[in-house]
Amino acid sequence: MKQITSIQNPFIKSLVLLQEKAKNRKQTGTFLIEGKREISLALKGGYEIETILFYPEICTEIEAKKISRTTELIEINKEVFQKLAYRDTTEGILAIAKIKSQQLSDLKLSDNPLILVAEAPEKPGNIGALLRTADAANLDAVIIANPKSDLYNPNIVRSSVGCLFTNQIATGTTAEIITFLKEKKINFYCATLQNSTSYHTVDYTTPTALVVGTEATGLTQDWRDAATQNIIIPMQGEIDSMNVSVAAAILIFEAKRQRGF
Repeated sequence: MKQITSIQNPFIKSLVLLQEKAKNRKQTGTFLIEGKREISLALKGGYEIETILFYPEICTEIEAKKISRTTELIEINKEVFQKLAYRDTTEGILAIAKIKSQQLSDLKLSDNPLILVAEAPEKPGNIGALLRTADAANLDAVIIANPKSDLYNPNIVRSSVGCLFTNQIATGTTAEIITFLKEKKINFYCATLQNSTSYHTVDYTTPTALVVGTEATGLTQDWRDAATQNIIIPMQGEIDSMNVSVAAAILIFEAKRQRGF
């Protein structure tokens, strides 16, 4: 079995760049996954794992082989592991995985889909929380419009606690996604303050996409104009908005309630 014990090793330096640079992830078509659960979820979600690196004092060779199946294994020492590990607390194992296509045309939807669309989310923590909510509700897909962040950013991988791998995810421009939804005859309901009706009065039992924007600026005019219906969560305090992942969860689980969970 191959062993690497130096952080100056060119292969290790290339992995550090995968962690730090979206450009390198795009060029190589790969990214790093950290942790046993996350790697297992990626494998279950159909991600191709190229290589697994393990630090035997935390993750034994037997454990690594059990997770890796037929993937190449590389043993690393503490110094290399600490150089690569992104989390403070982790499980001694990392994987190099191939990035998946995120084309709208790749989505496989049910006959009566329920979809979350998020326009231009910026904070990795919010994206991770949206993906966790989508997983909890077993949505058909999550679509990111006009993405501001590389979805394989380690902060998103970490904050999604593996839900990056359990959801169908696609990206596109606002115009592309609106066209896609209309072609698929999916009604879409946009969370916005303008010209809106209370969210709980709308029927979500037919093919539905719930659309949320950023907390700072909300949805763009294109979404508001094209919506099947604009919807609003009534605010009873002093502020007029809430965290995007919280708002999305309220809308999603109202739709799930209407559909009998």
